[in-house]
Amino acid sequence: MMKDRESKQLTKAEMEIMTILWDRGKPMTTHEIIDLYPEPRPAYSTIATFLKILTVKGFVSSQKVEGSGKTFLFMPLISREAYTQRVMTDVKTTFFGGSLKSMLSFFVEQDNVSDEELQEIVSMIRSKN
Repeated sequence: MMKDRESKQLTKAEMEIMTILWDRGKPMTTHEIIDLYPEPRPAYSTIATFLKILTVKGFVSSQKVEGSGKTFLFMPLISREAYTQRVMTDVKTTFFGGSLKSMLSFFVEQDNVSDEELQEIVSMIRSKN
């Protein structure tokens, strides 16, 4: 299933659910996920549909809770870090020809990076060498 997951991106709505699962760090029911949304909360059927899609895409697995009827626990199959790394690699490849230098230059120029932030970035790079 990892191959399927590698070829798929999360939509904004799917990302919201994944963020809740990643932040909580434990398996959750649909109701627990909904409870963490701000008001107005989405309908149960909406979140259930997105959880089914995330399961089919291979981002989430589910396990039926014994003795609870139709209650399932949902847990991420990919970490936030692994997903972020994959997305950033895709961005680097797609928009910057695979060049980290070009990607960083873009963000430095577009985001008005402060001198302090640049110094922090340079320090991080130096500490890796």
